[in-house]
Amino acid sequence: MSTQENMALVRRFFQARAEADLDAMEEMMAPGFISHPMFQKPDREGYKRQVAGYIAAFSNISIVIEEQVAASDKVASRITGRATHDRTELLGAAPTGREVSYMAILIHRISGGKIAEEWGVGTAPSELMGERLEQEIRARRA
Repeated sequence: MSTQENMALVRRFFQARAEADLDAMEEMMAPGFISHPMFQKPDREGYKRQVAGYIAAFSNISIVIEEQVAASDKVASRITGRATHDRTELLGAAPTGREVSYMAILIHRISGGKIAEEWGVGTAPSELMGERLEQEIRARRA
């Protein structure tokens, strides 16, 4: 695949994630997909569980690709996202009904027209930890 095709695949992957379309994500992931995560098992099932957890906790999810570059079999993306934490608890933080925003940089390796690996770092976990700490402080003061 060309670098342009690889970039388009990654854009579709982000869109499927924002739309909570786990089936579409599954189709775009290589059978041996590996995530290099902080919080979940590194295989495709662990990745899908993590995404499902976020989808269950947030509504109004949007992802904007701010910048994207590709070389060879890798695509690097800088994204911003927004979502409303109004459904369920996640990482110990109860839903607040507030919109949260986050930034991330992700690198995807493409093999055979599928996403084979993902590396990423972002602010979403720290945003949730901040919510959780605020909630604990309020609870202790009450």
